[in-house]
Amino acid sequence: MLLDMKTVMVLIVFGHVFSVILISAYWRTHMKDHMLSMFLIAKGTQVLAWLVIVMRNGIPDLLTISLTNSLLFIGFSLETTAMLKLQHRFSHSIRMLYLMLTILIIAAFHIVLFTSNHENVRIAVASIGIALFMAVPAYILIRSQNPSFIKRIIGLLYVSILAALLGRAFFALGTHEMIGMFTPSLYQTFTFLSLFLIMFIGNIGFVLLLKEQADQELVRLANYDDLTGVLNRRTFISFSMRIIAEHARRGEHLSLVLFDIDHFKKINDTYGHVIGDRALQQLSAHIGSLLRSKDCFSRYGGDEFAILLPETDEYEADQLVEALRQSTMQLLVPEMASRLSISLGVVTVIPTEQTKLESLYKLCDKALYTAKDNGRNGAARMETAAMIG
Repeated sequence: MLLDMKTVMVLIVFGHVFSVILISAYWRTHMKDHMLSMFLIAKGTQVLAWLVIVMRNGIPDLLTISLTNSLLFIGFSLETTAMLKLQHRFSHSIRMLYLMLTILIIAAFHIVLFTSNHENVRIAVASIGIALFMAVPAYILIRSQNPSFIKRIIGLLYVSILAALLGRAFFALGTHEMIGMFTPSLYQTFTFLSLFLIMFIGNIGFVLLLKEQADQELVRLANYDDLTGVLNRRTFISFSMRIIAEHARRGEHLSLVLFDIDHFKKINDTYGHVIGDRALQQLSAHIGSLLRSKDCFSRYGGDEFAILLPETDEYEADQLVEALRQSTMQLLVPEMASRLSISLGVVTVIPTEQTKLESLYKLCDKALYTAKDNGRNGAARMETAAMIG
């Protein structure tokens, strides 16, 4: 099956153009991001490269080959760095790696072009160069911690393209026949299909990962408090109801802790709300670092926080509460002369099927007020029966 060269190239150009249009439409309704602009520039550079080939009449072949491949290398470099930015893996060292890699690949290609100008060698250099650009994002997509299904699929597709590119390079170096994009053959068809696949996976993959990231951000905004980054009240209540029901079935202890910052209004009045917000942020981050992965931590409202401790009896809860209280006293907040302290209320139960979070909250809130009445910077426990309704 032989394909018409110009038809395939025009399809590739249209594929890139439509991707630019769709992503630009998305970009207009979202905060402008350097990652998106980089990807759009990458697509524009690749479109320009293919247009040079399609409209090359009158342009010397040497100049066409030089300009086209230089633009493609730059375009692929920008596209893969945009993909790395999307994965939040574009560090300074990666930036320097891709800058040097782009320079070296363009230089190596032109050394071949202006010395031997053997087409098979040019094909091998170009294939290996593009494979090197794609190697890092392919590795990150597959090896990232807890990758999503779509990330694994796109990563595997990247690996398949890498294998095809390296196979193309070895084939070009191993054959004595003259092969190339402008020579009708099965190799030409394979090359065009590979280029189309690279364009398709690169464009669709980026859009899907961008959409996945947007969806994750919506979930974060829906479930987490904007200021502190801990669970918001609605999500905490939802999680807690499930945990209480599970413990009721198993007949296990769980504990609820409420705490707030002592004299928080005075902090806001003395230092301002910006410093007050910073105190909330640092305290929540500090407390969160001391909790177990199974614990639920929420900003319940204002400076009041709630912690649900699964599989935790009275002794374990009291030990943790005292550790939180003492650790908070060591916390330093910039621009605050005094250190923070917290008051805590604790309740521990073996829940039944009738146990409600609201009833636990009321008991815990009474304990919290007892701690405040006792002079603050302390904890109080509300004693309950083993079963609570």
